[in-house]
Amino acid sequence: MGRLSGRGLPPRLGREPSRFGTAPKSEADRSRQRDATQAWRAWYKTSKWQKLRRIILKRDGYICQKTGVALVGKYPAPNSPVVDHKVPHRGDPDLFWDQDNLQAVSKAYHDTTKQSLEKRGLA
Repeated sequence: MGRLSGRGLPPRLGREPSRFGTAPKSEADRSRQRDATQAWRAWYKTSKWQKLRRIILKRDGYICQKTGVALVGKYPAPNSPVVDHKVPHRGDPDLFWDQDNLQAVSKAYHDTTKQSLEKRGLA
């Protein structure tokens, strides 16, 4: 029985460029990449958003509306305040700026439970 050698046969897997692009090297790179592809992310950097954020935090008494934790930490502490959209806005300006669609939550809740629900389409 003959021995199979790779000589003369082209490689089975070519050297095609990745269809997924290059992965960001840092969190800052990832954020810049997302900013470039999602124009609505610039809304978070406006003074209008900062003012609205303060209004929501005061309205909710700096208490996480989901867990009851006091939002007294400084970013990136788990008990630092995050103003969250109850219904994901997905770039809809009416949902983004709607005070009734906003709530104060802890960073810990937002970065774990809330994002898990959103990824599963439950929030």
